[in-house]
Amino acid sequence: MTELFTVNQLAEELGVTPRAIRFYEVKGLLSPRRAGTTRVFDRRDRARLLLVLRGKRLGFSLAEIREFLDLYDADRSQASQLGLLLARVRQRITELERQRRDVEQTLSELRLVETEARAALAGRPPAPAGTDTEAEGASRAAE
Repeated sequence: MTELFTVNQLAEELGVTPRAIRFYEVKGLLSPRRAGTTRVFDRRDRARLLLVLRGKRLGFSLAEIREFLDLYDADRSQASQLGLLLARVRQRITELERQRRDVEQTLSELRLVETEARAALAGRPPAPAGTDTEAEGASRAAE
């Protein structure tokens, strides 16, 4: 017999709210069946929900996730789905690497401002850019 789950069972098992599951259902990412007045999800729905949650965690939009799921439904060999997934994963990696460079640059600038502000408070001229005093390097390492 097919294993079925209620929205509350899935929510508890996967650490999401029932409202989130209903949201994904409204967006067409899940299609539960009805058992009387209760919506029930099968193992396929559970697997789809896991893919949706993973996709969101990795930063993909719901439209992109739907595209992955739709391709799987159309092509059970998964060749199309895997090709699209690979292209989107590479694109996402590129975006995240750019964001990481931007964050590193911002942190570097903030550290310079911090050094200048500390020096101003201490009544001494700031150290040249790119140099740290031993105490400042230690305090930053502790943070």
